[in-house]
Amino acid sequence: MQQDTQNRVRIHKVEVLSDDWYVLRKTTYDYQRKDGSWQTMSRETYDRGNGATILLFNKARQTVVLTRQFRFPAFVNGHHGMLIETCAGLLDQDDAETCIRRETEEETGYSVRNVRKVFEAFMSPGSVTEILHFFVGEFDAPDRVGDGGGVESDGEDIEVLEVTLDRALQMINEGEIMDGKTIMLLQYAKLNGLLS
Repeated sequence: MQQDTQNRVRIHKVEVLSDDWYVLRKTTYDYQRKDGSWQTMSRETYDRGNGATILLFNKARQTVVLTRQFRFPAFVNGHHGMLIETCAGLLDQDDAETCIRRETEEETGYSVRNVRKVFEAFMSPGSVTEILHFFVGEFDAPDRVGDGGGVESDGEDIEVLEVTLDRALQMINEGEIMDGKTIMLLQYAKLNGLLS
């Protein structure tokens, strides 16, 4: 059910706290609660644009392609930082499908086939504005057009992994896969019989 919130929010002040990488803003606003009363609040929002992610799969081999790369925010939160993830990237000026095809070639070296969007989601709506578009697509050995690995000038140093879907799901249970978007797409694949 769609909620009309336009008349329940009065923005008073927007401050840019940082725009070095993406944009961090602090906004002070009034919000009308369910009982009709107004409450003044302030929230910080991190705007890095929207993104896209994809699960590459091969039915014949019963496998999926994932990536492994160093993630500094995970590192400073006590993790070793080497996260296993689905291929992903920010839209920049592209539409979501164009973005994910570009990112797939850059990160994995595959030109993906039969790409389709399966859903979209806010990943951390308490503070991050990003909507992430989720895709699935097929790959095969002849579709390999490069080595992948990402764009070195962007600091990317990506390892490409091909594992069975069952092994990937087991890696979630064992704590080897801790990335939210990756867990969502692997569970989508299992629930929807993507490799059947």
